[in-house]
Amino acid sequence: MGTIGTGQERQAGQALHTPQDSSQVLLQLRYLLIFLEQVHSRFQEQLILDVGAALRLAENLASLRVPGPCNVSEIDLARTQATSTSWCYMEPPGEKPGEADGLCITPQMLKSRTGEFALESILLLKLQGLGLADLGCLGECLGLEWLDLSGNVLTQLGPLASLRQLTVLNVSNNRLTGLEPLAACENLQSLNAAGNLLATPSQLQCLAGLQGLKHLRLQDPLARLSNPLCASPSYWASVRELLPGLKVIDGERVSGRGSELYQLCRDLDSSLRPSSSPSPRAMEAQPWVEPGYWESWPSRSSSILEEACRQFQDTLQECLDLDCQASDSLAQAEQALGPEGSAPSFVF
Repeated sequence: MGTIGTGQERQAGQALHTPQDSSQVLLQLRYLLIFLEQVHSRFQEQLILDVGAALRLAENLASLRVPGPCNVSEIDLARTQATSTSWCYMEPPGEKPGEADGLCITPQMLKSRTGEFALESILLLKLQGLGLADLGCLGECLGLEWLDLSGNVLTQLGPLASLRQLTVLNVSNNRLTGLEPLAACENLQSLNAAGNLLATPSQLQCLAGLQGLKHLRLQDPLARLSNPLCASPSYWASVRELLPGLKVIDGERVSGRGSELYQLCRDLDSSLRPSSSPSPRAMEAQPWVEPGYWESWPSRSSSILEEACRQFQDTLQECLDLDCQASDSLAQAEQALGPEGSAPSFVF
């Protein structure tokens, strides 16, 4: 009897606690919706770091199964657990807000920003304004061709020495005092180093061996970026002498088509710039034309002009006479057509 009673109670308990199919499906879908909302919100901020993180997310999704009926408090608890789980899996180390000061480049950072799984596959990289102080593993991106490191706090470029494929580099607005590692970047064509601490032209000697370097910027007036060496009066001539292969310096063409225009503008600027040294007295300006050129010529009598004026006056007088005759004719016609002593019914 005890065994039979126990079996009946178990069946009754199962019948009591087993939910309907529709309610079970709704609860499963609600759990899935909660988790997908959290995953979507985190994907908008950061990408999954690697395949392992993706697998862990899939395992977590599979583990969110509702064994039976639950209440609202259990759903809220599931939402909290899903939030903490997705944050843990999808937040890259060192990328949280407020922790960017003195940041070091890591493989996880590079992969999350580019979507590449191998550092050697990265061709273009923009790391602008992140507060980077250490280039870290950036030297492992051997295929890198375009790199933007502007607006950071870098003091040296050591890891860039291994980037032989690099063609465009922007390191403006940093704290660099030298560019020596760039001597190994044999394919470098364009360099922007404005807004650093380069004090003398000799610090550019390391760039003399770069045969492909054609564009160099050391100051940017629009962005108010410069280097101490740009304050020297001989800055322009020193850079051209040190790097004769350059075609564009600070955005101005120094050789090739159009360089004459820039040279003319520089000459004009130098001539208008006030100088402290005594200069020879400038020649007085000479008039472009002879005196009296702009004065009106005296009027001369002309028989042809007088005859033309006389004929015009005669013609004008004839027109006035015809106008008077026409007015008289209209008045007479008006009197003839209208009844005697009554006002006319129409007006011309």
